[in-house]
Amino acid sequence: MSMTDFLSAEDMKKAVGAFAAADSFDHKKFFQMVGLKKKTPDEVKKIFQILDKDKSGYIEEDELGSILKGFAANARDLSTKETKTLMAAGDKDGDGKIGVEEFSALVAES
Repeated sequence: MSMTDFLSAEDMKKAVGAFAAADSFDHKKFFQMVGLKKKTPDEVKKIFQILDKDKSGYIEEDELGSILKGFAANARDLSTKETKTLMAAGDKDGDGKIGVEEFSALVAES
């Protein structure tokens, strides 16, 4: 299972390119541009599973920092500031990681 099973390679390339500059990442715009916003809840959960590199059932801060690489291998890592902003937006229960329901809510609010 790969991202291109769910999302257009062209959309992913454009979305990653739009946030190539450091400290430019906006998760709401990114999720819209990449097409995640249009996906069914089940498809969003499958995309979450792809981004959950260690298969822990959560996206932890280190995985979050490299979230763009989940959409394009040559993408940049998020800055520390961007990672912390994204974690704060997604981690609704304050446990320091984003679960599948939190990720789905984050996508839905975009």
